[in-house]
Amino acid sequence: MIKAPKKPAADQARVPFGFRDVDAGDHGGLVRDVFDSVAGRYDLMNDLMSGGLHRLWKSALIDWINPKPGTILIDVAGGTGDIAFRFLERAGASSAAICDVNEQMLRVGADRALDRGLVSGLSVICGDAQALPIASGSADVCTIAFGLRNVTHRALALAEMRRILRPGGHFLCLEFSHPVLPLLKPLYDLYSFKILPMLGARVAGDEDAYRYLVESIRAFPEQETLLGELSDAGFGNVSYRNLSGGIVAIHSGWRL
Repeated sequence: MIKAPKKPAADQARVPFGFRDVDAGDHGGLVRDVFDSVAGRYDLMNDLMSGGLHRLWKSALIDWINPKPGTILIDVAGGTGDIAFRFLERAGASSAAICDVNEQMLRVGADRALDRGLVSGLSVICGDAQALPIASGSADVCTIAFGLRNVTHRALALAEMRRILRPGGHFLCLEFSHPVLPLLKPLYDLYSFKILPMLGARVAGDEDAYRYLVESIRAFPEQETLLGELSDAGFGNVSYRNLSGGIVAIHSGWRL
């Protein structure tokens, strides 16, 4: 049974922004400020932060989709285009839309698409994951990669991403998660809280933005909890796979 997504109510007037709570009405603007600040160096920072592993994680996502010609993808919070580009390169004659609330990120993505010669089958949409400006049943596949932790109300976003899928459509979320190997956690914490903000300051010129990104990862629910949220949103056959010892996970669900 699909549970109605929770509406912003009195007990949701404040929501987490990293390790601190902020007014729900301010959350979206604060997140947009973060990504406005880092948009120009976002892809470089992804390589530096992950040691290039993000490329393998995104390839694993595309492997799970296993796209075929004619498949329609909508990538939510897809800003600079990595998932959409990989999808089109793998699927051939298909179409992909990048939807993101942040115009700066979309501009970077559009420039990257031109650099790659991707002028056919790709569209760009500026829109909020919690109120997607996309018709119901439009997509065969809906993805969100490293973006779900940044929405203000996760239940609303999940309900919207289910809505835009056709019956039988596939939803996949690639997101930082919680390490499952005990020896990995202290090393991961040291790297996250000491080294990543320093990289953010030196490379992207914004230490606070990357401190927020680290905090948002730690505040994100564990794998099993997110699996339950997918079920609550109405997705069926839900499952997940840990990558890199649980540092990252891919969650999967179907619109049945």
